[in-house]
Amino acid sequence: MNLKLKIKAFNLQEVLIVLLIIGVFMLIALPNLMPLVAKAKSIEAQMQLKQIQNNQKLNRYLYSKYTTDLYELDFEAPKTVKENGTANYIYEILNADNTSFVARATAITDFDGDGIYNVWEINQDGGPKQLIKD
Repeated sequence: MNLKLKIKAFNLQEVLIVLLIIGVFMLIALPNLMPLVAKAKSIEAQMQLKQIQNNQKLNRYLYSKYTTDLYELDFEAPKTVKENGTANYIYEILNADNTSFVARATAITDFDGDGIYNVWEINQDGGPKQLIKD
């Protein structure tokens, strides 16, 4: 009773060829996807700046002025990737007085590797504006 069962499987060469083909497709597709990655990551800055603007409006209603202190706004910036967090931007209020303010989000990550870091700003009047495009 010598029964040999033969199991159908892929050999090493077939697996390596498939992995090579997938790698080539990734190299072709990756440069086309980089602008989408940068755009998706910039949504973080837009949302956080909008929150700062809303908190500034509330602060103005309460105290009749805008503030330069993020702590006064009850805004806690998320931990950045350099601090083992997930945020790609740092946030600051450049200036504030009784009638206006300017807040900025500056990327700490170069999304496409070209040496240019993304910068967004918001003021009391409108939505976030991109100053420097990555």
